[in-house]
Amino acid sequence: MTQDEIIEMYLEVSNKLCNGTEWCLEGVGEPLQLFAKLVAQHEREACAKMCDLALFQCQETMNELDETEHIAQRIIQGAMNQSVKLSNAIRARGQA
Repeated sequence: MTQDEIIEMYLEVSNKLCNGTEWCLEGVGEPLQLFAKLVAQHEREACAKMCDLALFQCQETMNELDETEHIAQRIIQGAMNQSVKLSNAIRARGQA
């Protein structure tokens, strides 16, 4: 979720609450941008943590495999690599 999407949702709701009167929204620009930035940051981190959890669960599964289960090991290793890439990409979105 981007900052602009959050602001757009806020404006949609506040337009309904304010019955379209502009005075109702005066002075909310900067605080709204800060709020939207925080919401987006928390949402990104929550998503990245889900990827981290998937990585942890893959590692646990890998530890339970018999050493002869090479195909399963490769598949799980691929899933682990993707989990790392995804969590890094999600967190990087906040740096741009």
